[in-house]
Amino acid sequence: MGMIPIADDNSDRTLVPYVNYLLIAANILVFVLFQGMGTNDRFTYAFSTVPKEIVTGRDVVTSPRTVHDPVSGESFQEPALRHTPVPVYLTLLFSMFMHGGIAHIAGNMLYLWIFGDNLENALGHLRYLVFYLLCGILASLAHVFVTVATHGNTLVPSLGASGAISGVLGGYILLYPSRRVRMLMGWYAVDTPAWVSIGVWFLFQLAAGLGMLGGGSQAGGVAYAAHVGGFVAGLVLVKMFATRRTPARARWSASY
Repeated sequence: MGMIPIADDNSDRTLVPYVNYLLIAANILVFVLFQGMGTNDRFTYAFSTVPKEIVTGRDVVTSPRTVHDPVSGESFQEPALRHTPVPVYLTLLFSMFMHGGIAHIAGNMLYLWIFGDNLENALGHLRYLVFYLLCGILASLAHVFVTVATHGNTLVPSLGASGAISGVLGGYILLYPSRRVRMLMGWYAVDTPAWVSIGVWFLFQLAAGLGMLGGGSQAGGVAYAAHVGGFVAGLVLVKMFATRRTPARARWSASY
């Protein structure tokens, strides 16, 4: 959409967002140390969430094969699913700390950095952690459900923090709908209320997801069902976790 968040109002924050910092650090460490900056396919395809594994409860191991794309006419190598050395249901948790590439993790961590600290301030450290993980798991389950329901390829693995971060955005827009968010649009930075900046993001996810219902829940490497599912989970759950008082209105300040 050409809109990138670069700052929001933190003038009312009273907690140091230790959990948000730790989540960002954990994502980066897993990507660098365990995924080898995205080159360690053995680890990635062992701990990603595979819809068929979640539905059946059984580990699935496949061999690499050459797939022909009838649209482009090109052939490509489909990687093999590796043995998962833990119960397959745990991949719903592990996969949310893995990413497909540098651009993938950079975008996710930017959104988490901008919006996560405010939500941690509202929920408190432990509640924010539980909220984040729960939204991520529900987002992955939404992807699994839509993949099965639309007869998509249940052997295509999914990974990334996008579902959990979508939950953060859902909670943020409900608690702070009028908070100013600075968005970079081309070469210009503009201030918009959260309901606009996040609302535009969600509408794009929803439109893209609905546009793919005829052909599965994932296209172009993006699991839109997980984004929508995580966002809805955040909307529904955030009030149950938000025990700290949140201000009705926040000032725009230079404290980002």
